Amino acid sequence: MSRRLLPSGDAALLVECDTLDEVLALHDALAAEPPAGVVELVPAARTILVSVDPERLPLESAATWVRRIPADTAARRSRLEAGVAATAIDATAIDEAVVDEVVVDVVYDGDDLRHTAGLLGVSAESLVARHQAAAWRVAFIGFAPGFGYLVSDDWPFEVPRLDAPRPRVPSGAVALAGAFAGVYPRQSPGGWRLIGRTDAVLWDPATPSPALFVPGRRVRFRAVDRA
Repeated sequence: MSRRLLPSGDAALLVECDTLDEVLALHDALAAEPPAGVVELVPAARTILVSVDPERLPLESAATWVRRIPADTAARRSRLEAGVAATAIDATAIDEAVVDEVVVDVVYDGDDLRHTAGLLGVSAESLVARHQAAAWRVAFIGFAPGFGYLVSDDWPFEVPRLDAPRPRVPSGAVALAGAFAGVYPRQSPGGWRLIGRTDAVLWDPATPSPALFVPGRRVRFRAVDRA
């Protein structure tokens, strides 16, 4: 495993990792015991942005803190199996970790459900069952406010994206792409394969915590009947 640290302005470091597993492991370790002066941790597919208050934690000290933390897949897995999941942190919740689990109710009637199952060599019923049985974790957020990229050690599939993105995907669409699951928080273009829909509110800027999916949060999907 290699780790590269790059300055990102005067108050942040960009930590580059080789794999998403390394990002998740390092994010867990950093969020577990952040020193005073850490403002926010923002994970992505191969990076973590470490934002600091340089008057309380100089960038050099932040870099030393990051370099001293070992991060490997085994450490991440052991934490997940123990039911510990860290979240992105900010100045108002620096010592809090997300250990709750969000259950998202889904009507599994997506336009791509049966075709996607066929591509993967399983029945639609089997795909739905595997999607529900998996213990998902929000790896990072992006694309649109409230859009979380969910991963699971229980999920065996690599789902190809659509050849041509849809110009409009409805809000609440539950979708798959690559090794990820996700839910569209609002109507937008998108190339993920749609397997269902939910009424869950993914993004509400009027609330103190606007995003339902934050990095580290655990998620399970539950089938419900058509509304």
